[in-house]
Amino acid sequence: MIALLLALLGGVAVAGVFLGVRMYRAEARLPDDLALALEVGSSRVSVADSAIDRLGMRFAPTVLRLMGPKRVDAKRRKIDQAGNPNGLTVDRYAARRAVYGVFGAVCAFSLFVNGVPLIGFLALAFGLFAADALIWQAVRERKEQIERTLPDFLDVLAVVVSAGLGFRQALDRVADHYEGPWADELRITLRQMDMGVSRRKAFEELRRRNTSEQVSQFVTALQQGEELGAPIAETLIQIANDMRRTDAQNARRRAAKTVPKTTLVTLIFMVPATLILIVCGMFLGSDTDFGSILGG
Repeated sequence: MIALLLALLGGVAVAGVFLGVRMYRAEARLPDDLALALEVGSSRVSVADSAIDRLGMRFAPTVLRLMGPKRVDAKRRKIDQAGNPNGLTVDRYAARRAVYGVFGAVCAFSLFVNGVPLIGFLALAFGLFAADALIWQAVRERKEQIERTLPDFLDVLAVVVSAGLGFRQALDRVADHYEGPWADELRITLRQMDMGVSRRKAFEELRRRNTSEQVSQFVTALQQGEELGAPIAETLIQIANDMRRTDAQNARRRAAKTVPKTTLVTLIFMVPATLILIVCGMFLGSDTDFGSILGG
């Protein structure tokens, strides 16, 4: 039985080598955004990530076909919400997913055969979710940075608008003095407006690219103020005050949730450890002859 299994694995390995050589020699046309990412990737990503992209670039179209159009569009929106970290595109994501998937499957199979199923499941989970972990983390970090920057940005924008500049010019001038994800989002919005997109449509796209409730609140209040004819400076100040009030309420909620967790950790770990130390100290300090007690 073992010999048959080894022969089967050997046959699969030989077939895989021939298939890999054939695919390597075949002329495969790369997607435009993936080709561009690979050209400039060495200046934006690490050597390891660039090597992974080049290794999996031939399998990216296959991964995208297996995902289907709906999942590809959803993943593209998620990558946009993450801010395209390190120049990430949907094709580069597919290339990394192919490499991580094959690596995780091979490691999981080897571990299962050697009788280590727990680590095998971990290796399989790595292959399935490693490509998405970067996106999830980037979305969360980007959202937090935008929510920290937005209230102060609105205060400065309100001052510039009050000085007499139009909203479009004030937005452009203030955005030049900021760095980070919020400034990047504003530059994208301004570029869309320069290309002829209406202001309402450009800000709707801004809302779509971000999952932050504060960004949605900013866009909604801005559109409502425009429809009702309210002064833009007063609208911006009111939005900033509402965001700070919301941040304070969220901070109090997080603090309230932290107290039970801290208490639980204290009861589970610190109290038993403290009792063990006290009891051991009492026995050691009492000079009790444990040999006589145990009958030794």
